[in-house]
Amino acid sequence: MRQVAGPSFPLWESRGYESHFSNYVDEAERPFLHLTPLVGWMNDPNGFSYYEGRYHLFYQYNPYDTKWGPMHWGHAVTDDFIHWDYLPVAIAPDMPYDDGGGCFSGSALTLPNGKHLLMYTGVAAGGRRVDGKAVDRQVQCLAVGDGHDYHKYEGNPVIDEQMLPEGCTAEHFRDPKIWQESDGTYRCVVANLAADELGQILLFSSDDAFHWKYEGVLAKNDGTYGAMWECPDYFELNGKQLLLLSPQDMLPVAHEFHGGNNSIAFIGHVDDETGAYVPEHCQTIDHGIDFYATQTMLTPDGRRIMVAWMQNWDTVSSVGPDDRIYGQMIIPREISVVDDKLYQWPVRELNTRRRNRVAYEGVRLDDTLMSLDGISGRCIDLNVTVRSADVNNPYREFTLWFAQDETFHTSLRYRPGKGELKINRTRSGSRRALLHHRKCIVTGERDELNFRLILDRKCAEFFFNDGEQTISITIPTAQAADGISFFAEGNIVMDVEKFDLTGADDIVR
Repeated sequence: MRQVAGPSFPLWESRGYESHFSNYVDEAERPFLHLTPLVGWMNDPNGFSYYEGRYHLFYQYNPYDTKWGPMHWGHAVTDDFIHWDYLPVAIAPDMPYDDGGGCFSGSALTLPNGKHLLMYTGVAAGGRRVDGKAVDRQVQCLAVGDGHDYHKYEGNPVIDEQMLPEGCTAEHFRDPKIWQESDGTYRCVVANLAADELGQILLFSSDDAFHWKYEGVLAKNDGTYGAMWECPDYFELNGKQLLLLSPQDMLPVAHEFHGGNNSIAFIGHVDDETGAYVPEHCQTIDHGIDFYATQTMLTPDGRRIMVAWMQNWDTVSSVGPDDRIYGQMIIPREISVVDDKLYQWPVRELNTRRRNRVAYEGVRLDDTLMSLDGISGRCIDLNVTVRSADVNNPYREFTLWFAQDETFHTSLRYRPGKGELKINRTRSGSRRALLHHRKCIVTGERDELNFRLILDRKCAEFFFNDGEQTISITIPTAQAADGISFFAEGNIVMDVEKFDLTGADDIVR
């Protein structure tokens, strides 16, 4: 998002503020398992990387308010993607000529000398449109540190508008994703808005990660996928080249892409002759209401792990007047490509938090609302498989209610005849006229549905058919609403397995 360059926010001041005011955050405000800001506001994940034996996740951060504002980089570290330790704010908008308008999104890697390198977008005054109007300019900057403290490179910015070819604007030029090639050189992709008001992804190269040159346009929006593209991520996975993006201002396309801001995955290859990216398949990454701005990293054991902001820009008005924190991340997900589709699954480390298994097999349900003893809770891992009791007489609808009491619930509905899934939080306790439901279509065999639900204090994440599709939403429902019910139109057989996710009070601190 944009902001006119304004007053500087010294790092020492930001660190002092968050250290003091985080003491006033009621831990009951935080989810058990999902990372939230130490205090104030959080949006896009940044700098997701492995450094000095721990996983580091930075995030767009305004410690001073629960609304978007002067963008800092918040900082947290983990050993298992579940239990996070907060570190002091890493970088602040304190360089008026480079980033006084905000330290926007970026990425991180380890340098050969053992230092941790952050690459981010700095926003500052001094830009000008072709019509002469003064605007902010966005440039790419570096900061180097030891995993705790970071110092901005004196040669910033390392990529600016002077390196852009004709037809590229510096007003929308952001979110660098950096990586190192096998030959030791470096590459980064940066999102940019072209003169035709459509997004594109630009490629840059460097021998040392500090001195960069422009290589060309890696991918260009033809108008099919919104306008500006944000938060690019580019990597190889299972023999394919993946380009993850967050397009702005998309029009809805059937049940695959919704209107507004999306997160999409291109799966394809690079043309050997032209160097251009050639998409072979495109899909939405998450079909829920609250999901944006993905970023991935490769773990030492070879897994590609993805995080994202579990919110969307059209619902941020839901922050309450007494809230001291706003925003959260999804539980990191292991991703893979199967039959040219992106699959996602919660990191396997989450399984170590499961306790108190309760399971039912072959439960029959017909035209009634049913609850099962021991199947309830607000911090749980729930696995459900549903199928027709009689294949010659298929059921017409299956519905799950969760976060439920006499007044509130959120529902998941499945209609096998259409292969249609619908999430609906209309009765979750929201007091705002926001979007509360969304649909998607299940592919393949429709009669049997299996899903995994990770339910936390303020949110829910669904994984369908072994991770082929996901739905992520936030819910404001009071914690006392912990009921779970099942309903069917027609006759079904259902297997249910539930775990409590325990040790919760120690997971996020």
